[in-house]
Amino acid sequence: MSNTTPKPIPEQDPYATREAEKYDNPVPSREFITMLLEEKGKPMSFKAVARAFEIDDEDQLEGLRRRLRAMERDGQLHFNRRGGYGLLSKMNLVRGRVIGHADGFGFLVPDEGDKDIFLSAKVMHNCLHGDRVVAHITGVDRRGRSEGAITEILEHANHHISGRFHIDGEIGFFEADNKRISQDILIPESERGNAEDGQLVVVEITEYPTKHHQAQGRIIEVLGDHMAPGMEIDMALRSHDIPYNWSPSVDEETVQLSDEISEADATEAGRTDLRNMPLVTIDGEDSMDFDDAVYAEKSGDGWRLVVAIADVSHYVAQGTALDAEARERGNSVYFPGRVVPMLPEKISNGLCSLNPKVDRLCMVCDMQVTADGLLDSHSFYPAVMNSHARLTYNDVAAILVDQDAKTTKKHAAVLPHLEDLYALFKALHKSREKRGAMDFDTTETKFVFASNKKIERIVPVHRNDAHKLIEECMLLANTATADFLHKANIPTLYRVHAAPKEAKLESLREFLSEIGLKLKGGDKPSAKDYGDLLEQVREREDFHLIQTVMLRSMSQATYTPDNQGHFGLAFDAYAHFTSPIRRYPDLLVHRAIRHMVSGNEAITFKYGVQDMVQLGEHCSMTERRADDATRDTEDWLKCEYMLDRVGDEFHGVITSVTGFGLFVELTDIYVEGLVHITALKNDYYQFDAAKHRLLGERTNKIYRLSDPIDVRLVRVDLDDKKIDFELVLDEADEMPKKKKKRRTKRK
Repeated sequence: MSNTTPKPIPEQDPYATREAEKYDNPVPSREFITMLLEEKGKPMSFKAVARAFEIDDEDQLEGLRRRLRAMERDGQLHFNRRGGYGLLSKMNLVRGRVIGHADGFGFLVPDEGDKDIFLSAKVMHNCLHGDRVVAHITGVDRRGRSEGAITEILEHANHHISGRFHIDGEIGFFEADNKRISQDILIPESERGNAEDGQLVVVEITEYPTKHHQAQGRIIEVLGDHMAPGMEIDMALRSHDIPYNWSPSVDEETVQLSDEISEADATEAGRTDLRNMPLVTIDGEDSMDFDDAVYAEKSGDGWRLVVAIADVSHYVAQGTALDAEARERGNSVYFPGRVVPMLPEKISNGLCSLNPKVDRLCMVCDMQVTADGLLDSHSFYPAVMNSHARLTYNDVAAILVDQDAKTTKKHAAVLPHLEDLYALFKALHKSREKRGAMDFDTTETKFVFASNKKIERIVPVHRNDAHKLIEECMLLANTATADFLHKANIPTLYRVHAAPKEAKLESLREFLSEIGLKLKGGDKPSAKDYGDLLEQVREREDFHLIQTVMLRSMSQATYTPDNQGHFGLAFDAYAHFTSPIRRYPDLLVHRAIRHMVSGNEAITFKYGVQDMVQLGEHCSMTERRADDATRDTEDWLKCEYMLDRVGDEFHGVITSVTGFGLFVELTDIYVEGLVHITALKNDYYQFDAAKHRLLGERTNKIYRLSDPIDVRLVRVDLDDKKIDFELVLDEADEMPKKKKKRRTKRK
């Protein structure tokens, strides 16, 4: 124990009160330590820092030592060879995350948003993709990029990695499924377990790479043989660190939930009884969970629209194991033929699924909509409902569009309200067009599996008016939600889609000028400017080319507490309210709504702005993680689908042009592969990024984004998930044929 009296933190410390509230024996805050080092302008030893703060109490000295080490561990400070703590920014050091490349080199993405720093293959020998590191700038490479070397590894990102085990003579090694981890990992003979050569396994890293030796690991799980059915999903889950097992504490909490709602919950104070309102769900044929129901009726010159969403926040309380698991997962992940849910099935497919003819708790967005399809007013309240029908998109389209007598008769009880919904949809759609929300013409596909779990075919998903009807209702509820929470000034997550960045806008305008087009709006074009241009070129032969280039100029949507509007939808404020079963941001939004409609002040909400910043970053990451995992799975399945078609010829369309070749998507098959630039014969080709094309130096032959093209399948690589094509050429002149009949049937 200390024999001296602890000194209070100096009043100059801007966070002295916070530290005093958190600790019995507080020490200077991280911010105050940073201020000291900035003022001194040089690294300081531990003793020098303690003297500067006049700390001599033993407990406070130990607390200061731990704080400095924590700041070093978090990359806020660097401990140099002379024993001094210094600020990274003053020492030409940068903190960030490593992004590996399949070819061995990598990049450091700085935490502070500076330009990426190139890491050579030699430097990358010391770390793995995803590691958080401190690096120093060593110079500029021949391309003008800052080049760096790693000074310290702050945090290893990879502990368990999935991939393929190989045995070469006496040496066992592991090749990661994630190609950004390009280094092989040695597996000693004693650490191989029962794994056989070529099998898919999960490895635990026992020694991380350094400049002196390779990484080493032990096999902790054998997944199975290379092409076993379902293996692609098992690999994707592990490669992208997607949680897929429920913890015992989650199981325990789930078991305690009843199978049906209690009358006490249905009649609790403040909950409105909507069981007699003919709310209906409208979903896909194969949907298993129904988290939204709708109802509309004429109201004056406009309509009343009720959107009821499963009341997930009633069952998943903050601080529970269920909440922690949902937060970690961030969202449900939808693989072909399999779902990894954010919440256990007892909730997602049971208590919080708005199944027909059963009572369910819900959170309601009750809206008044004008005859012009504009939101006039809205209110939110918890309710109990009973879905009057489980309808499919095809049912609704058959009733409202095709006027199919049999389907109409089957659902006669809800027909008047469906007709009101359809009339409302037409008004909402006109309003959408008027405000300028973008509507890109893209094709979604789905896999049709045979009984052996192999792909039978890949088919496009056609959207009918019923899909669009539900979409417009959900969009309106989401923008009403954002408006409600924004006015309440409560910390929440908005779904933000920022305007295109300057560099991408410049590239888009350069491309458009080459083909005689112009995007209005100056330096800050609106969504309507984009929409107007799309309509202007919709009948042109090169429409898909123009649309693709416009799409690629768009920013990626994210979750953030800073409301910046939604550029693509042309909303000033937008939040996700409609899917709390499968998206954690929606659950947070529901909690904020519940807090406000219960009569509480925004300032007493359990989440602060900084909490939402961190949650927004996490949920944006889990969304990207899910996209990457499903894309990997789909690429693997497509490769497997094409294995027995090597040598076949197909018609396709160029979907991307790069300096190393052309990516081609096969018409009617929806599989993409690469024609490498070395496979383009009879000329040298130069890449023109502005015009999205390859141009032959001698022949002036042009291969351009969106051009039709005939190709032959020459190689399928399941390990790398790559498909290679070559052009189909006339033997006489070895120039591409103008037309070639495609072959789309299996041999």
